[in-house]
Amino acid sequence: MLSDFFAFLNDNLLKMVWLQDLVNKLLLDVFKIDQTTYFYSSLSFFLFDIIKIFILLSVLIYISSYIQARFTPERTRQILSRFKGVTGNIFGALLGTITPFCSCSSIPIFIGFTQAGLPVGVTFSFLISSPLVDLASVIMLATFFGWNVALIYVFVGLIIAVIGGTLIDKFHMEKYVEGFVVAPNNSKLDDIAIEEHIPSRKERHIFATQQLKDIIKRVWIYILIGVAIGATIHGYIPQDFIEKVLGDRNPFSVLLATLVGVPMYADIFGTLPIAEALISKGVGIGTVLAFMMAVTALSLPSIILLRRVVKPKLLGMFIAIVVVGIIITGYLFNIFGYLL
Repeated sequence: MLSDFFAFLNDNLLKMVWLQDLVNKLLLDVFKIDQTTYFYSSLSFFLFDIIKIFILLSVLIYISSYIQARFTPERTRQILSRFKGVTGNIFGALLGTITPFCSCSSIPIFIGFTQAGLPVGVTFSFLISSPLVDLASVIMLATFFGWNVALIYVFVGLIIAVIGGTLIDKFHMEKYVEGFVVAPNNSKLDDIAIEEHIPSRKERHIFATQQLKDIIKRVWIYILIGVAIGATIHGYIPQDFIEKVLGDRNPFSVLLATLVGVPMYADIFGTLPIAEALISKGVGIGTVLAFMMAVTALSLPSIILLRRVVKPKLLGMFIAIVVVGIIITGYLFNIFGYLL
């Protein structure tokens, strides 16, 4: 049956059940580790997640970067310049999902957009969605939590990005952008001729390979840290304690997860192992997603960088919109989690 075929592909290509079996066999038969110990549970989690994440990350980053090769910052600016108002915010958020920029690398893109004369609301929609949602993270989310959670996460991320950019535009917050960032002499992108260049297959391969190297180089340490934390939670921290702090019995669990996540600097690949371990300990999906969103959409380094190009009032509004959106999302996910 077709459903059985897709289930087979899902188990072997995404969930990598074969890899889990291989890791368990290695620990049991080769290293003779007692599977009833906390150490076995943590080590199995660590080895499986490390190998799985790097395999998936390598394949997905290469494929998505190959597809994204045409979406350079210059071309993205050119596309966004065609849309105004809420439509512009929607396209800004959508383009953010298919461009491979993290929260810190999105800041120079934000400067380029603003200097090109794009509305500040559109640039903030892009700034919110770009680190929060991308093609590779969607598939990784589906691997860990299923397609329902992955697609709803994408939808919620886009909603936050669109609402955030729209509010910033409606309140005319462009006056709080630092003067050196504003487009010189009121120039607009429409007046700037951008030469269209369609990359060849070889150029796309070179771009994808370079993106893969750059991203792996940038995130490998956060993945190791994330998996190590996840393995510790999975193997050593009692479920009762986790549920008491972040479970449904604590009405402030979503708020706490969001506040803990904001100062951290990592991308979704580093937070997934922690999220997986928390889910296994009974933490609500909304609390876990709130933590992941806070880490990826907001980070202390990106906030510091953004402060250099916008004034405190606009920075505060940006942070408030994202934090409130994440908290509301977290509680809604927890309330309706049974539907997933």
